Amino acid sequence: MAAKAFSRSITPSLVLLFIFLSFAQGKEIMVGGKTGAWKIPSSESDSLNKWAGKARFQIGDSLVWKYDGGKDSVLQVSKEDYTSCNTSNPIAEYKDGNTKVKLEKSGPYFFMSGAKGHCEQGQKMIVVVMSQKHRYIGISPAPSPVDFEGPAVAPTSGVAGLKAGFLVTVGVLVLGLF
Repeated sequence: MAAKAFSRSITPSLVLLFIFLSFAQGKEIMVGGKTGAWKIPSSESDSLNKWAGKARFQIGDSLVWKYDGGKDSVLQVSKEDYTSCNTSNPIAEYKDGNTKVKLEKSGPYFFMSGAKGHCEQGQKMIVVVMSQKHRYIGISPAPSPVDFEGPAVAPTSGVAGLKAGFLVTVGVLVLGLF
C-alpha cells in the first residue's frame, strides 16, 4: 500500500523532470533540415544560409551533416577564409560523411565545403548561435521614470514565463491523472 502511494507521488515528479530536461538539453539539428542538403545550391533560394537564417541555434545544440565522405567534407573556417573561400587553413575539418559539430559558444560559425570549387558555387553556410542573455526575447528592462513621462506600463511576460506556465499546466494535468 505504501509502495503504491509512493509510486503515485513520484511518477508526476519524474514526468515533470523529464519535460524540464528535454527543454534544457541542446538539440541535434540536421543541416538544411534533411539528409543530403550539404551540396552546391541549385539557386539562391536553395542556399543553406537562407535555411540557417530562419533557424534559432542555442548554445549546446549540435549541427549534423549527412553527405558522401568520399566526395566532400565540411570545413569550419574563419570569417576571412569563408569570404574568400580559402580551404587551406580550416579551424576544423570533417570528412566522415556523418559530421556532428557542437555549438559551444554564442556568435557566428562559418562552414564551407572542402571539395574543390564548391564554396565558390555557394556550398557554404553561416550559423549564428544566440547568446545566453538574449535567449528569451521579449524581456527588457522598464524605462527610467526620468526618461519616460507617460502613463505607467504594465510589465509583459516573455518566453521564460510562458515556459514556466507550460510546465505548471503539464504538472497539474499529470497530477490530475494520477
